[in-house]
Amino acid sequence: MFTHSQTLQYKSTPEAPDAVYARKLQEVIGGQYGEITVAMQYSFQAWNAHIPGKYRDLLFGTAAEEFGHIEMLATMVAQLLEKAPLGITEDAVQSDPAVAAVIGGTDLQHAIVAGAGARPVDSMGNPWSGSYVTASGNLLADMSSNVNAEMQGRLQVARLYHMTDDKGIRDMLSFLLARDTMHQNQWMAAVKELQADGLEQMPVPSNFPQAKEATEFSYDYYNFSDGATAAEGSWASGPTPDGNGEFGYKDEPMAGVPMPPPTHPDARFYGTTEVSNRVEKAAGALQDKLNRE
Repeated sequence: MFTHSQTLQYKSTPEAPDAVYARKLQEVIGGQYGEITVAMQYSFQAWNAHIPGKYRDLLFGTAAEEFGHIEMLATMVAQLLEKAPLGITEDAVQSDPAVAAVIGGTDLQHAIVAGAGARPVDSMGNPWSGSYVTASGNLLADMSSNVNAEMQGRLQVARLYHMTDDKGIRDMLSFLLARDTMHQNQWMAAVKELQADGLEQMPVPSNFPQAKEATEFSYDYYNFSDGATAAEGSWASGPTPDGNGEFGYKDEPMAGVPMPPPTHPDARFYGTTEVSNRVEKAAGALQDKLNRE
């Protein structure tokens, strides 16, 4: 059950309207690493969790917080658009506010579609997509993904911070930056705790018998680039993080094996092959006559 409290987690009031910046904020609402993504990601991870207790509660709690961040940002966008001018002042374009808005860098759909409000889209107007969500049912894989989501999101908020001098906007962004700091740390702590609790280990999935993989290829770094310094990294020698092997380094990729010959699908796929068109056409007609699907 969801309930809604008509309060914001933190104040969200700009000093002045700014339709151009409202469009920029859309990235951290509906972009790949925006607040809609993390709110839905943590929700689906919780719904897909197979064990009760602290990890599921952590997911539910953080998901609810992220929905609150969407609300803060949407509220900010609405205020940025509330008294924003429709056009710019030059006579050459002021007579056509739509043209003026494009030139000014504003989002026309903020006005035309949303009536001076936020939308579930990124800064380029691309709709938010459920394909951004990672929720596999494996908590170590999912929470590792959450670390990346929070890192990418904090990067974008930090960049947005330097794109305005509005003190009200910066105040809200400073709060979001702080919460992203917490979330990065909490997911990293959860990743370590999952392993310490013996619930999941590397490599994920740890329950798959590693003997069934070609283990002779499991821990060697193959240099597929003409760069020479990859060998200097800890991934080229020494024990592996999963504790199951030792890293090795190969100067060159494997020799490889010959490619199989080109395929020859059913003639009714109408692909071009070295077989003459007349023969392909006859083959397709015969297959139809024989009712071969």
